[in-house]
Amino acid sequence: MLVHFRLTTPADVTEAVRDLLVAHECATNVTVQAGACVDPVGDLVECDVAREQAGELLASLHRMGVGERGGIVVSTPTSAPFAAAKRLEAAAPGHPDDAVIWEAVQAQADDGAQPTVSYVVFMVLAVVLASIAVVTDSAVLVVGAMVVGPEFSAIAATSVGIVLGQHLLAWRSLKLLVLSFAFAIAVVAVLALVARVTGLVEVSDVTRPRPNTGFIWHPDTWSFVVAVVAGAAGVLALAIQKTATMVGVFISVTTVPAAGNLALGLALWQRGEILGSLAQLGINIACMIVSGTLVLALMRRYWPWVTSRAERLFGQR
Repeated sequence: MLVHFRLTTPADVTEAVRDLLVAHECATNVTVQAGACVDPVGDLVECDVAREQAGELLASLHRMGVGERGGIVVSTPTSAPFAAAKRLEAAAPGHPDDAVIWEAVQAQADDGAQPTVSYVVFMVLAVVLASIAVVTDSAVLVVGAMVVGPEFSAIAATSVGIVLGQHLLAWRSLKLLVLSFAFAIAVVAVLALVARVTGLVEVSDVTRPRPNTGFIWHPDTWSFVVAVVAGAAGVLALAIQKTATMVGVFISVTTVPAAGNLALGLALWQRGEILGSLAQLGINIACMIVSGTLVLALMRRYWPWVTSRAERLFGQR
């Protein structure tokens, strides 16, 4: 698997960039168009790079000042059906599916920490679904609420910010997480009050035995274990860009369901439901942040070593 670099380079560093790319065993299709760039003024340099080595080359380009004085755009081609692409992948240590481009990880984390209207709307809708799941004791709706909830992007961004030393990113992510949950819970609590006045919801709907949804406000040892595993799986999927795996993370933790139960508990003023939901919500968020931070820290230090040796092991098989 290759990635494509499109670089705007100042004229005084173009030659050094070209020499770097031409000499690198995992780069090909190097092209230079002198004076092609107008804003910022400079030369256009393009190449294809084995995904496993993209992070190393990006670091070299940043040391040359390309990121500060020019421009760097990284994209992934749909396919690369030519012989040199296979040679590059064979020469690069590790497997492309295991490659981590930390600049891309940080970019995804930045996106996940943005307080957008759509993020808040999805959070409110997810908590609404979770509260309906509580009232109807529907496990199916619990799963639906988990999938709709957008909270993991902010949780993962917090871990990324901590590991990469981007403290502002970590703070923005935590702030978005807390405020969006607080807003969604407040909105659903108000809706629950209206539903109670109109007779749509009664106290017994929340306090009665709920075999399918009672777990969402009863934290136990397994709540801790599941949150730790889900946080680790989520940041791993984020780092290697396995977006399909993220769905499994969404439906493993009970953050949004706990928030829905909390909103109902506040509206109906059921102290046990409130305290249990707060505990479940806090345990899930805290454990995911801690495990995600630990996994990313270990990956940043040891992942290239692990993947290169794993390739040899699998190759022997």
